[in-house]
Amino acid sequence: MFSKLVNVFKIPDLRKKILFTIMLLCIYRVGFHIHVPGTDNEVIQQQTSSRDSSSPLGRMAETMQMFTGGTLSRSSLFGLGIMPYISASIILMLLGEVWEPLKKLRQEGMQGQRKIQEYTRYLTVPLCVIQALMIMTWLRSMGGIYPGMEFSTTLLGVIGMTAGTLFLMWLGEQIDEYGIGNGISLLIMAGILSRMPGTVVQVAQNSTLQVGAIEGQYGPGKIMFIVAAFLFVVAGAILITQAQRRIPIQQARQMRGRRMVGGVRHYLPLRVNHGGVMPIIFASSLMMFPGIIIDQIAKIGTLGGSPVMMYLAGAFTPQAWTYNFVYIVMIFAFSYFWTTVQFQPKDLAKSLRDQGSFVPGLRPGHRTAEYLEKVMTRITFYGASFLAVIAVVPQLVTILMGVDWVVASFLGGTGLLIVVSVSLDLVQRIESQLVMHNYEGFSDSGKIKGARR
Repeated sequence: MFSKLVNVFKIPDLRKKILFTIMLLCIYRVGFHIHVPGTDNEVIQQQTSSRDSSSPLGRMAETMQMFTGGTLSRSSLFGLGIMPYISASIILMLLGEVWEPLKKLRQEGMQGQRKIQEYTRYLTVPLCVIQALMIMTWLRSMGGIYPGMEFSTTLLGVIGMTAGTLFLMWLGEQIDEYGIGNGISLLIMAGILSRMPGTVVQVAQNSTLQVGAIEGQYGPGKIMFIVAAFLFVVAGAILITQAQRRIPIQQARQMRGRRMVGGVRHYLPLRVNHGGVMPIIFASSLMMFPGIIIDQIAKIGTLGGSPVMMYLAGAFTPQAWTYNFVYIVMIFAFSYFWTTVQFQPKDLAKSLRDQGSFVPGLRPGHRTAEYLEKVMTRITFYGASFLAVIAVVPQLVTILMGVDWVVASFLGGTGLLIVVSVSLDLVQRIESQLVMHNYEGFSDSGKIKGARR
């Protein structure tokens, strides 16, 4: 394995891409230590350190920190991360299914994709302004802005955070063009992994070698369980992420001149987890709002003390079994919804027919589309089941084992899936570069027989 890693840096072009990508990721992390002018970080740190991570607002803050890669204990110019750009991409992607002009642009190939990407950049700006304004208002409410500088600090914060997100968007595009891997995905993964050293330190500080550890400490048995669960969940995530259902495709034979061409048999791969992490993102985002609304109602007025409101407050806490049941149902619903949006069996069947290919035993066109839709519906169930298990594992570990949510979040959830999928994509891209230059890849399947060494 060490020799294969050495081969990566033997190729000048690949070495330059990797070093360029690492340099931009370092710039991305350094930017989080640049504060917004006029903010009192000591007050912000005091207010956020007392936040309950199990409360609805605390859970929303933890989720936001996971995707932005920052921390709410300090104000940062990169505080919004790359999420406004991701939100704009999702909005335009969904609009492309119902709005005819965008749908036509998607069918125009690379030129249409460039136009949609341009619209995505334009939409990112107002989303950044809205989210930055919300964060600055929140900082002002907790006293995180120096007295007498509220207006100027809010204005500078909105402009600075918007410029920070646009700069991160530019960094991602530079990685796409001159580096290796998907730039936006690598930025998100770097933000998620940046929280791991702090989590490891937290576990180390609260660890003990005593068998009967008190609440809040991690004994030998609990530490072994956390390590084993982490390895098991990562292995399962890799397995399901790479899992495919291969549909046999036969190419029709055609006469071209005096030669018979075609007749090649190949496969159409259908991913088991076709929705990726998007169903968990949608479900977790929606599950935050009921708890936040109920929590705010309970703090104001007399309605919060009513039996109905007290029951709802208990039912929509992350520790409640009803919460997890609704969470799982929403993951299944969004998995089928996202697969329906992304996977178009009619267009795929039409494309196969135009290419002179067909599924053996099925007529091209309508029958092929029905078969592909039926297969995708079945495998989506298994993909949604996997997502539900991954999403609920941190909750169950927190409830049953008493592990802190920040530690348990690395045993599953959206962050783990993002890290696994982006890492696999990066390894595959590096391996393809090695194979192209007649080197062995990271796996034995990457070896080319008879290649020069």
